Amino acid sequence: MECTINWVAASGMAFMAETGSGHVLMMDGAPDGGGRNLAPRPMETVLAGTGACTAYDVVLILKRGRHAVTGCQVKVTSERAATDPKVFTRINMHFIVTGKALPEAAVERAIQMSHEKYCSASIMLAKTAEITTSHELVEA
Repeated sequence: MECTINWVAASGMAFMAETGSGHVLMMDGAPDGGGRNLAPRPMETVLAGTGACTAYDVVLILKRGRHAVTGCQVKVTSERAATDPKVFTRINMHFIVTGKALPEAAVERAIQMSHEKYCSASIMLAKTAEITTSHELVEA
C-alpha cells in the first residue's frame, strides 16, 4: 500500500491524501492548532478506518456463512493519552447488526474473528489501546 499526503498550505493545516487506489481524502486540524475545521482530524480518520475495517470483516464473515445480514453499524468511542504521543488508550466498538434471523453466536463469532485474526487496524491499535466490543441485533 502507498499513500501520498500533501499539505494544502492555503488552508492553514489541511492535508490531502491520495491513496494508492487513486482516492482522495481530506484532513484538517482543529482551529486551536491552525486548522479551519474543514475536514476530519487525522486521528479521527484512523478511528473511522478501524471501524470500517472491522465492519467489513463482520459483514463478509456473516455473508460467507450465508446469513441474511442487511446492515452493520459500528459506533466507535475512544480515549487518548493525555500527553504526547496521544495514542489511543481505550476503544469501544458497539456493533448494531441488522438481518433476518441472525444467530447471536454467528455475530459474536464474526466480531471475535475480526478482532483476533482479520482486522489489521484494530489488531495494530490493540498494541496501545484496550479494545472492547459490544453488539446488538436488529431483526430486519
